[in-house]
Formats: sequence, structure tokens, C-alpha cells
Amino acid sequence: MTSIDTITPALENTGGRGLQAVLLDMDGTLVDTEGFWWQAEASLFAEFGHPLEEVHRLHCVGGPMTRVVEYLLGVTGVRIEPAELIVLINRRFVELLDGGAPLMPGAGRLLATLAEHRIPAALVSASHRRIIDLVLKNLGDHPFAFSVAGDEVARTKPHPDPYLAAVARFGAQPSRCVVIEDAPLGVQAGEAAGCPVIAVPSVAPIESAPGRTVLGSLEELDLDLLRSVVTARV
Repeated sequence: MTSIDTITPALENTGGRGLQAVLLDMDGTLVDTEGFWWQAEASLFAEFGHPLEEVHRLHCVGGPMTRVVEYLLGVTGVRIEPAELIVLINRRFVELLDGGAPLMPGAGRLLATLAEHRIPAALVSASHRRIIDLVLKNLGDHPFAFSVAGDEVARTKPHPDPYLAAVARFGAQPSRCVVIEDAPLGVQAGEAAGCPVIAVPSVAPIESAPGRTVLGSLEELDLDLLRSVVTARV
């Protein structure tokens, strides 16, 4: 488990009002893994004799896995312990991820921009530490100072705990840390933490709302926009 000690980011010289950090979700936001998760879930339930219809996919986006498993067991009636099913889904996902996962469109440019301008960044995911470390290993060079996994906080998304932990570790202010998310539950977590949110929907639709910016792709996101959603809040 990664400790949540305070570290001092290289804050922009903005008189205490500008962008302090970017907090980026992983699955469906940074890397194109949502399809892998669905394939892992659907293939297992097909083996159980309960094929999953596509309509259920919208309910399986954004974690946490406990919620996903509870939903799938409820709609299928499969008799298996939730903890055992979580292990099986994660194992199948790791098998599917073995060759790596592609970055979402625009993600590579965003990571390069954060690194070039020394914008402090953290990866905040509902996935477990084992999954995050595998993705980061396949990713290679990245600008993340640290990552927060779903099994490292008392409550994961849609609760604000993961984002509050990341903000605290940076020694920053929530209103000056931009959350980038692809799923409604992740957006809910970022907003509950008091952060401005940029949503880039992957599977489930996300509506615009005060303090929330909705984009069609990370390709639409640049440093000026990151800074502007912060200054609009302070």
C-alpha cells in the first residue's frame, strides 16, 4: 500500500490562485481498458451459463469492483461468493492486459504536456494496486508523482476519499486540482472532493454541470483549458 504522506509539488507561480495539480483517472480515461474489463466480466459469466447483454455494460463502468460484482450477481443470480468473483475478474483482466493497453486518444500528448511544464500529476483509480502497477509498467515514462489505488483508501469512488488523499499528499487545495474522469461515478467522486472536473465520457454519457467541463476527447484538452477551469473556480 502506498502511504499518503505530504509531498511538495512544483506549484505554478500564480499568486496562490492557479493550477496546482492534475489528478487523472486510469481506466477509460488514460488507457483504453474499459473494454478489457467488460470482456473479463462477460466471458466469465458466459462460462457460468449467464451471458451478459450489452445493456448491463453501462452499470459496470467506473468501479468500485464491489459495486460491479454486486450488480452482476443481482441481475444474473449466479451463486458465487463476491470476493471469489472479484479475484476471478481481476485475474481474467490481467490475462487480457498482458500485452499492454493502448492510450486513449490525446492521452500521450497530455502526459507530455504535463511533463514538459512540470505540472504535478497523480493517477487516481478505483482499480487495485496490482492493476495500476501493471498499467504503469507497460506505460513506461510518465509524469505521475504517485498513484492512489482503490484498495488503498477506506472508501473508493464514488466517494471523494481517493481524490482527497491525492490532494492531501500534494499539500494542495481541492479547488486548484483538476480531476480528469471518463465515468459518472468518477466525476461524482471528484466533485465531492471539491475539485473542478473535466469529463471525457468513454462508455456512459455525462451531462454538463456547473464546475464541470465535458469534452469529446482528451485531444481537446490543453494547458490553457486546465488552467482556465481552475481560475474560474477561485
